[in-house]
Amino acid sequence: MKRKRILVLLLTISLVIMVVGCSAQGANISKTDEKISVTDSLGRTVEFESIPEKAVAIGAGALRLYTYVADTEKLVGVEETEKGDSAGRPYTIANPQFIDLPTIGAGGPNNAPDPEQLLKVEPDVIFTTYAGDAAAADELQSKTGIPVVALSYGTEGVFGDAIYSSMEKIGEIMGDTKKSTAAVAYLKECETDLNKRTEGVDQPTKLTTYVGGLGSKGAQGIVSTQGDYSLFNAINAVNVVDETGKTGGLMIDKEQLIKWNPTVIFLDYGGLVKVKEDMMANPEYYAALEAFKTDQVYMILPYNSYTTNLDTAIADAYYMGTVLYPGKFNDVDPAKKADEIYETLLGTKVYDQMVKDYGAYGKLPK
Repeated sequence: MKRKRILVLLLTISLVIMVVGCSAQGANISKTDEKISVTDSLGRTVEFESIPEKAVAIGAGALRLYTYVADTEKLVGVEETEKGDSAGRPYTIANPQFIDLPTIGAGGPNNAPDPEQLLKVEPDVIFTTYAGDAAAADELQSKTGIPVVALSYGTEGVFGDAIYSSMEKIGEIMGDTKKSTAAVAYLKECETDLNKRTEGVDQPTKLTTYVGGLGSKGAQGIVSTQGDYSLFNAINAVNVVDETGKTGGLMIDKEQLIKWNPTVIFLDYGGLVKVKEDMMANPEYYAALEAFKTDQVYMILPYNSYTTNLDTAIADAYYMGTVLYPGKFNDVDPAKKADEIYETLLGTKVYDQMVKDYGAYGKLPK
């Protein structure tokens, strides 16, 4: 009887080991054999046999979106432009190791992808914002033999479905939907919060606003602005430029700004030197502007560098909210909010470095 029990016990243990072994093997097969299929921003279907282990992100803003939602240790190269001055680019400030990665092309708005350089680092996926149409993406994929996924920032500004969709696609492809889902949820939460704080303010009681010094192919002065400005839209502010019916970046006539005479003016730190030079050359012009007379000129951090730094832009929106609606934003410390945003999207606080590079949130420096 004792011998039979031992044999039964041994047989049971053997069966358990076989079952566990088969289950583990099945789990590995399901992971390796699981195909990933996504539709990119150009409507192309891109398929992967398994989760990519090596990735690159090329074109304006592609690396930034990747950095928000995926493992930077899987990056095997970056464009040369991403290795330059990190001022104004929180994602490169947060990832100084990018400078040590192989160069995969020049980068920048006037350069096309470099198939030869890309092939040298052998990525499993190429995320790109270069491709303006499906044919361009297909051509790069054909030249490299590597799956190419087109991303987009869309036309809606800082908050938009194209951005959310691109971030979600990166997460899905790289096997980290938890991180991408959390990042997108946070952006949407900020969008909702900014709107809720300001949507109930009566139009007649709102201050009129203007933003100047916005970068456009380099630093610009006070006349560089935007119609349908996404940050003003986010906080339901009254943008005097919207009277023109124009959208996007534009240069206004200096005299028109005096006619509008906005209550509050925001200036981009990137254009501060130009504005200061103009103030010295034309003091009477600035003396005619109500915002300068009443000391209602405030500085925001530049957020356009190789397209939009979403983190800085949202931080700017919160800061502008504290200026225009102090009662609605009395719980917001702009510096702490900026670091909360940076830490959520990049894993580290970089506001202090942005201040070193440009200056702190506050009024126009004297």
